Amino acid sequence: MAALSTAAAVLIAGCSPARQHTADDAAPRKRAAPAPTTPAAWRLIWADEFRGPAHRRPDRAKWVYDRGGEPQWGNHEWQYYTDRPRNVSLDGHGHLALTARHEKVRSKACRFGPCTITSARIKTKGKFARAYGRFEARIKIPRGKGLWPAFWMLGANSDKVKWPANGEIDVMEALGRQPGMVHGTIHGPGYVAQGIETHTTLPRGRSLSDGFHTYRVDWLPGKVTWYLDGKPYGTACSAQLKPGQKWVFDHPHYLLLNLAVGGDWPGPPDASTPFPSRMLVDYVRVYAPGH
Repeated sequence: MAALSTAAAVLIAGCSPARQHTADDAAPRKRAAPAPTTPAAWRLIWADEFRGPAHRRPDRAKWVYDRGGEPQWGNHEWQYYTDRPRNVSLDGHGHLALTARHEKVRSKACRFGPCTITSARIKTKGKFARAYGRFEARIKIPRGKGLWPAFWMLGANSDKVKWPANGEIDVMEALGRQPGMVHGTIHGPGYVAQGIETHTTLPRGRSLSDGFHTYRVDWLPGKVTWYLDGKPYGTACSAQLKPGQKWVFDHPHYLLLNLAVGGDWPGPPDASTPFPSRMLVDYVRVYAPGH
């Protein structure tokens, strides 16, 4: 989840691109995983439906925690990530809640911000990673200045290959001050902080924070396509890269979910930012192309 300057980002055009569009209403209510459609018959290979009692932590067989504050995230973010149920747990209604809270971070050092915000960031590193497939989550994002929810992926070789050479695919990023817009981005060598980015908005000024929406990428060799509520809105491909840029999306990536606060791109929260703020995740599902 690298910092991104939207004005300076390289917008995808070409690669037989998906037509830009404005999304439909919120995605349907949660139901059993459907049989995926074209371009191939997809099969479900990994999922978390977040079923269980309230306050239970996410499945330890699937998720691990990132903890702590900057400078390890690299974006001058304000939050301090914890593994406490008050920051990350099931809500008892089939959702995972990642909750940003305004509270003193005791006995911790914060390089940026007032050290008064906690939140959560979880990942499947060491538990699950995959190259290629359909990666999808149904999420209700929060709104408010300085909030930065995300569903994304990092190259699983990150212990040996430093970012951005390991690759980053941002399935969904949103700014709480622009809750009607979703961004999809890839980061790699030669397109680092700015990334290669595409985005779309809901029609008639509607907000993604008003309900659940489905965020997805279809990742195939040499190509990544982004979807909002089942409709494509942008495509990136290896053939589009410029001299000095390298395609690094040919090896397994693991999944991440987080709710950041503050930082270079979203800017700081202010008195109008609601705390606590929750990012609710209905499900995360991964499909492989059928045979």
